Amino acid sequence: MLALCEESKEAGIKTLVMLDDQGEQLERCEGALDTINTDMKEAEEHLKGMEKCCGLCVLPWNKADDFEKNSEYAKAWKKDDDGGVISDQPRITVGDASMGPQGGYVTRITNDAREDEMDENIQQVSTMVGNLRNMAIDMSTEVSNQNRQLDRIHDKVSIELIGVQ
Repeated sequence: MLALCEESKEAGIKTLVMLDDQGEQLERCEGALDTINTDMKEAEEHLKGMEKCCGLCVLPWNKADDFEKNSEYAKAWKKDDDGGVISDQPRITVGDASMGPQGGYVTRITNDAREDEMDENIQQVSTMVGNLRNMAIDMSTEVSNQNRQLDRIHDKVSIELIGVQ
């Protein structure tokens, strides 16, 4: 039982590390999209300047629609989409070790060393299962955050495709 818990713990640690790496990659992708958006704005300004007659007068019949005035653009590129900074994150916790039983998992019959060893092993398994639960909660939170970030990236890419057209 202890070996299975250790294997699960190792798999959980590897998963958390991979989720962290994936989160960093998503941050880089979103940063690259922000750079692309800035470059697109600059290119659009240059195109607007080229549409002017002799570079001075705006020709009203050549005026192109400004895709930045689209409500979908504003939604995708709004500032502070991640929300405000929260200093104290809400978290679901298992509770302190003092809250759970500290022993007595095994009913004593012969009161020998085997029962003591079984009780210690079950207590270790209980602690490990609590740690695994906390890992699962952290994974769930991270996956939810990354899903929201993927939705933002999808919205930004969709809007940039509209802008390019």
